[in-house]
Amino acid sequence: MSSWKINQVDKKVKLNKPILIEGLPGIGNVGKVAVDFIIDELKAKKLFEVNSYTFPHSVFVNEDNLVELPTIEVFYKKFGGKKSDLLLLAGDIQPVDEVSSYEFSDKMLDIVEQFNGKEVITLGGIGLSEIPKKPKLYCTANCKSIIKKYKDKMVNDHLYGVVGPIVGVSGLLVGLAKNRKIDAIALLAETYGHPMYLGIKGAREILKLLNKKLKLNVDIDKLDEEIKEVESEIMKRTEQLSEVSRTTARKKLKGRLGQEADYIG
Repeated sequence: MSSWKINQVDKKVKLNKPILIEGLPGIGNVGKVAVDFIIDELKAKKLFEVNSYTFPHSVFVNEDNLVELPTIEVFYKKFGGKKSDLLLLAGDIQPVDEVSSYEFSDKMLDIVEQFNGKEVITLGGIGLSEIPKKPKLYCTANCKSIIKKYKDKMVNDHLYGVVGPIVGVSGLLVGLAKNRKIDAIALLAETYGHPMYLGIKGAREILKLLNKKLKLNVDIDKLDEEIKEVESEIMKRTEQLSEVSRTTARKKLKGRLGQEADYIG
């Protein structure tokens, strides 16, 4: 029996060379905040629902006091004309071990290829010991051409020596995409590394760049207005489960490398 169940909600949609933007839970939930905000602002529509026995063995209790399995979803936004459409990868959790992370990332790249996409952007946070006043934005990629495309005065592409391994889907999507000749870049914003901190400021920096480069035309100021709602929604549903993923990854990396490793994702 397959451990993956991927249900395509909209079977008729056609997309124009879509760009996949990933924003799953991680340090400061920076990527999740950014992608959830884009989905809401662009009124993106659901395309896929993903469930798996490799997800954390827990359920959420919702506002109706009923249980929900953890899930990951892919949304889409069509723009029309020659502009590339978007695929937006969002969810409550990440796969918790190495094999499932690789399998999941490969399945997401299958979706990119299914719609003739040629580009992937992953979003994440770089955990610091203190809250950054103005978070710096970094990038790394699987080829130099995509770095050139997204390079900006607000983005530092000298990441070597700044961080350790990029753990989880945020890193694997970029690495595995190279095997398929799909250009991929990781955009990483500084944030506070505490498990209960929500990296709104880091998410803002990422959104500013995506707004500029992809001409999303989303109102970033609304992110500040919705901060209380965002905190309530995200902190309750994701922190405990995403910490399970981070702890598992850290322990395995520490055992392999013999030292603590920086986590990004």
